[in-house]
Amino acid sequence: MPDESLGRLVVVGQGYVGLPVAIRAVEVGFEVVGFDLDKDRVELLGRASTFVDDVSDAQIALALSSGRYVATCDQKELAGFDVAVICVPTPLRDGAPDVGCIEEAGRMISGHLAAGCCVVLESTTYPGTTEDVLIPILEAGSGLRAGRDFHVGYSPERIDPSNRTWRFHNTPKIVSGVDDESLRVVREFYDSLVSRTFAVPGTREAELAKLLENTFRHVNIALINELALYTHGLGVDVWSVIDAAATKPFGFMRFEPGPGVGGHCLPIDPSYLSWQVKRSLGQAFRFVDLANAVNDHMPEHVVARAAKCLNARRKAVNGSRILLVGLAYKSNSGDARNSPAVAVARLLDKLGARLYAIDPLVDSTAVPTYVEMVGCEREQLDGADLVIVLTDHDVINWDLVAQRSDCVLDTRNRLRSGNAERL
Repeated sequence: MPDESLGRLVVVGQGYVGLPVAIRAVEVGFEVVGFDLDKDRVELLGRASTFVDDVSDAQIALALSSGRYVATCDQKELAGFDVAVICVPTPLRDGAPDVGCIEEAGRMISGHLAAGCCVVLESTTYPGTTEDVLIPILEAGSGLRAGRDFHVGYSPERIDPSNRTWRFHNTPKIVSGVDDESLRVVREFYDSLVSRTFAVPGTREAELAKLLENTFRHVNIALINELALYTHGLGVDVWSVIDAAATKPFGFMRFEPGPGVGGHCLPIDPSYLSWQVKRSLGQAFRFVDLANAVNDHMPEHVVARAAKCLNARRKAVNGSRILLVGLAYKSNSGDARNSPAVAVARLLDKLGARLYAIDPLVDSTAVPTYVEMVGCEREQLDGADLVIVLTDHDVINWDLVAQRSDCVLDTRNRLRSGNAERL
C-alpha cells in the first residue's frame, strides 16, 4: 500500500460498480469511504466478506487492514471529501429511467460539498442526467456553482463481471466534465486508477456512449437469437453457421445465441436510449424495440423447446423432473440479476415442472423458492427427465453432465454429446 494518501474519496453505492472503484482507489493510495444505505451489505464488507465477483475477500481484508477503507451507512462520514463518485442503481419504472437514487445521492453529497471538490456520476443513465438532474441538486444543497466552485463529470462504468482479462484497472475509461477544468480534474482522478482514459467533449456524449455500447451488444445478440429460431425450423445448425462466419477476418464480430439476456445492463440500458428518443424526438428507436422483443421472448422459446424434448419421450412438462444447469445470467459469475435462466425456471414452474438446479456460484438468496439447489452429482443427472444447460460455468463437471444425462437441451453449445439437443 502507498505511504501517502492521494486524498479522501467517497464512493456512494458499494455494489457491483461502486465496490471495485472503492477497492482500486484504496490500492493506489486514496482514503476511501464506501457509503451504502444497505446495512447488511455494510456489515458484510466490515467482515471482509464479498458479494461481488470482481472483488475478493482478501482484497477487502487488505483494504480494511490498511486503514484507508471504511464501509458505512453514516452520512456524517461523507464529510471532507476531495472526490465523490456516485455508483447507484437506475432501474426502469414503467419503461422510464428512475433516477431517484441519483437524486438522493446528490442531496446527501451536496451538504458536504466544498470549493475545489469533484463529483463524478458513474450510474448508467440517459443523456442530460448529469447536467439537468444532478448539478441543480448539488448547487441547491451547497450554495456553490458547478464549474466555478466545484468540478463535475460523468464516467460510465464498464464492469464485466467475471471477466478475467478486462478488469477495472486495465479497461479504458471514458471521462468527461461540464467544463475544461472539470474534465482535467476528472481525468486526473481516473488516470490514477486505470491504465487509459479517453476524453469526450461533454457529459452528454459520455452518457450516450455507454448506452451505445450496450445497445450494440443487445441488438447483435437479438440478431443471432432470431437467427437461431429460424435455423432450427430450417434444420440448419446455427452454431456451425456462426463458426463459419467467424472465420472472416474483417467486417464480422462473433455473437452467440442463448436463453435471453440478463445482468444489470442489457435488459435495461438500451431502453434508456429508446425512452430518450421517444421523449425528445417523438419517434421510436426501432432497433431497440425489436431487440427487446426478440431477447425477451427467448425464455419462452427455451421452454417450448423443452416441452418438445419431453413430448418426444412421451412426457409432459407437468410433473417432470427438470434439472437446470446454471442460474446466473452469464458464465463464471454468481450474478443472477435479471437472469434469463431464472425466467426459464419461472415459466417451467407455472407449467408444473419439478425444478432442480446446479449452480455453485449463485447465492441461495437469489434462487426462487420453487427451485431446489443440488450438486452436480450422478444421482441428480440420472434422475432428471430433462437437463437444460442455461449457464456454462467452467466449474461444472461437464464430462459428467454429458455422460449421465439421458435427455439434454443445451442453450449454450457447451456439450457435444449425441443426446444433447442444441438451441
